[in-house]
Amino acid sequence: MIIPGITVFQWDIDAGKIDPSAVEGVDVIVHLAGVNIGGGRWTDHRKVQILQSRVMSAQLLYEAVRIAERKPSAYITASAVGYYGVVTRDIIFSENSPPAGDFLGSVCERWEAASRPYREMGIRTVIIRSGVVLSPRGGALEKMVLPFKFGMGTVLGSGRQYLPWIHIDDLCHIYLMAVQNDQWVGVYNAVAPHHVNNLEFSHTVAKVLNRPVWLPAIPRFIIGLILGEMAKMILEGSCVSSKKVVESGYQFLYPTLTDALQDVLSPANRNNK
Repeated sequence: MIIPGITVFQWDIDAGKIDPSAVEGVDVIVHLAGVNIGGGRWTDHRKVQILQSRVMSAQLLYEAVRIAERKPSAYITASAVGYYGVVTRDIIFSENSPPAGDFLGSVCERWEAASRPYREMGIRTVIIRSGVVLSPRGGALEKMVLPFKFGMGTVLGSGRQYLPWIHIDDLCHIYLMAVQNDQWVGVYNAVAPHHVNNLEFSHTVAKVLNRPVWLPAIPRFIIGLILGEMAKMILEGSCVSSKKVVESGYQFLYPTLTDALQDVLSPANRNNK
């Protein structure tokens, strides 16, 4: 892709090839690469792709940084609240909570560990653990609201599972703060302060779209038959704290789910897809 005014470099993660000039003299590296975890059933092959696309890309970037004459001042990498696992518990996870031992927890732990060499090199390192990103274009929300648009939206499973979420604008601004503020170091949860479970989420989507919520809820076993192991992502979920990012100076543009959905599902945004 050619973007006017933007220099683009090619790399081949599988082959371990990258143009060294891509990182030479840059101020900050923001690493967002990774296969979409919701892009298909979690077969053994897909799981390997999900992990390696994150870890190997970070390692490839590091090798280029290691030999660069002028190194970046900061390395900022994406991660996810999947670090805490796909579980439904009556606690609020913070950045100090341990990683889960399930698939997503293990992926995020190794993803984040790939940033350690940057830190050991003396480069300021920031890890952004994001929740489900609400955006008017693509992403998880597009799939989640589709049944509601056809008047067939409903609650999934028990409805008690929490959905840590964040508006795309807030996520982008958090990354900007991580880039611009030298005091930002370590791990930050990028989630909105408003905790909602699937039941509340479904009813809020229905209200914003002026659509009904059908009952009964879709049983767990049906979702499991359709999605396989990946079903855990939507059938389980706990609260995640945004306290650290708020105390670090960030003020949310969309602190409540209603505010966020009214923006991303507005006719203006939907028509611009």
